[in-house]
Amino acid sequence: MKLCLQTCLIFLLVSLTALAQAPVPEKAAPPETPAFKKLLALNATVEKLASGMGFTEGPVWHRAGYLLFSDMAKNRIMKWDAKNGLTVFREPSQRTNGLAFDGKGRLVACESVTRRLVAVDESGQSVSLADKYEGKRFNTTNDLAIGRDGSVYFTDPGGGSNTSELGFSGVYRLNPKGELSLLTKEVGYPNGIALAPDGKTLFVSVTVQHHVLAYDVQRDGTITNPRVFASVYPHGNHRIGVVDGIKTDVNGNLYVTGHGGVWVFDKTGQTLGIIATPELPSNCAFGDADFKTLYITARTSLYRIRLTVAGAK
Repeated sequence: MKLCLQTCLIFLLVSLTALAQAPVPEKAAPPETPAFKKLLALNATVEKLASGMGFTEGPVWHRAGYLLFSDMAKNRIMKWDAKNGLTVFREPSQRTNGLAFDGKGRLVACESVTRRLVAVDESGQSVSLADKYEGKRFNTTNDLAIGRDGSVYFTDPGGGSNTSELGFSGVYRLNPKGELSLLTKEVGYPNGIALAPDGKTLFVSVTVQHHVLAYDVQRDGTITNPRVFASVYPHGNHRIGVVDGIKTDVNGNLYVTGHGGVWVFDKTGQTLGIIATPELPSNCAFGDADFKTLYITARTSLYRIRLTVAGAK
């Protein structure tokens, strides 16, 4: 069983590498708009906070004043704060990917090795929230977003087939009652996921197609009206990468990690500009007391940049 899980994880990482290197038509780099420049704080630059990790993912800010993020390759969750710098928060982590805090203050995580959605209690133990759908195990839980009502929306990219052992590659919702539903399986490799500030729109990054889909969220938590919201494409020297983690700010702008850095789109899907990063980014999260700092996980390092707008909570 252990060998099987390791094989599945290796297959996932190899698949992501292959997708990142797959040829995609190149376009001209989108220009920086005046609206984009207004989002950046005065003299703001991308600052490296820590390095030496294996593969960073899933950043999330805790109101106590620290950031957690996954180091998938080294099987641990890392902690960063201004006073102590970088420390290990949890090891082993079951190779967690996406992380979030729910309304109860619990750390909710996507575990790649166990293929579960879990809540981590105060003792550091994982309590399973979901590990299968219709009796079939997830391929691999990837990233998540938590709605105002406590619903957890998460992605399972996996292999895309419904075999005798593994379930659908798709987007799921775990409601506050603990009831799991498959929202859609009509997505090729769903990856990053986020909700609009008002909770009425769900965004999902589709790695194989290099774009972000948008859905209308209904009162019962189901999703309708799928549409391409924005595209992330190669440009210049930035030909390797995939559309990955997503976050939103209070104005409805989207921050999407992809080719060359963090792409910023307004609430209509118009490209505003790219926050260029030294390493290929995987995900991002807002933090600090005013929630106006964007923390970025990028391969072996952690970065940040100051903005003028706060992230959506």
